[in-house]
Amino acid sequence: MPEQKLVVLTVDDDTINLKLLKSMLMKSGSVTEVVEARNGAEAVEILKSRDDIDLILLDIIMPIMSGIEMLQVVRADDNLRQLPIIVLTTDETKKSEALEAGANDFLVKPIRNNELIKKISAVLI
Repeated sequence: MPEQKLVVLTVDDDTINLKLLKSMLMKSGSVTEVVEARNGAEAVEILKSRDDIDLILLDIIMPIMSGIEMLQVVRADDNLRQLPIIVLTTDETKKSEALEAGANDFLVKPIRNNELIKKISAVLI
């Protein structure tokens, strides 16, 4: 993973998934902060209020605003569209839809630490 100190936004409606991701990311040594959102709408608000987010880990199936809807909002925003986004989901059939909507990469849950770190390294280069 890059040596830089990363701020990662994790977006998932499942508290256990958020805790697991935070634990994995903080152990990596490259991540200084994990910001959590429970749905796409909350994540968009965070992105509008902060300019230090380096990467988004995004669940697809969430209430209020899904991951696909959030991808479309972020990719349509000139200030946010360059942000790397890795989609995390249990539903592999969503892969092409997520990539078409602008995801940089895709991981199927359950997430394994080494796969997550590899994907993050790949999108941040």
